Amino acid sequence: MSKIVNGSSLQPLSGGSPKQIVLLLHGYGSNGADLISLAPHWQQVLPDALFLAPNAPQRSGGSGYQWWSLSAFTPQALASGAAMAAPAINAFIDRKLAQYGLRNADLAIVVFSQGTMMALHLGLRRETQVAGILGYSGMLTGAAELAHHKITKPPVLLVHGSADPIVPVTALHAAEHALRRLGVDVATHVSAGLGHSVDPVGLRLGAEFVVRVFKSRTQAP
Repeated sequence: MSKIVNGSSLQPLSGGSPKQIVLLLHGYGSNGADLISLAPHWQQVLPDALFLAPNAPQRSGGSGYQWWSLSAFTPQALASGAAMAAPAINAFIDRKLAQYGLRNADLAIVVFSQGTMMALHLGLRRETQVAGILGYSGMLTGAAELAHHKITKPPVLLVHGSADPIVPVTALHAAEHALRRLGVDVATHVSAGLGHSVDPVGLRLGAEFVVRVFKSRTQAP
């Protein structure tokens, strides 16, 4: 099994031991250093959170990484790629939760593009429910297969630009529909005119979502 690299991190603003972990999974061809740039925007409202932005296990040219190759973009290839990459991320999550004495309820997964495909794949299949999944500019893979799996149902927020040329906004609507059919509590936001990126509104909504799901999971097993 490939092992993901630690990448970038940001310690709790409070200076104490982490009470939550925000796991940031980057998109195709990017790296943890890129996605950790979200963390400073959220530290004030999440002062006890440790932000972790690992690099994916596979190189993708230059300083970029990939969770799996995107040489094929068919639904079957995407679902297969996510399934193949999931064990490495699950192992990383388990290791970090154990390291800091935290639970799945103390973990929020924040993701972009290919990272969103990863998080929706593994986040719903974790044995114990995570606090929540926040996906920017991504899509859901293997939706039909999920109906035949025992899944957990963490709250999900999906944010997308209406003018995204890489992952069309129709992917958000398809994911929302499929997740609702599975009984997942999913909310969405479309940023008008935005491309394959995150805007200030998306950042604010994301911060509010993560704060809310951590609070709601405080008493969770």
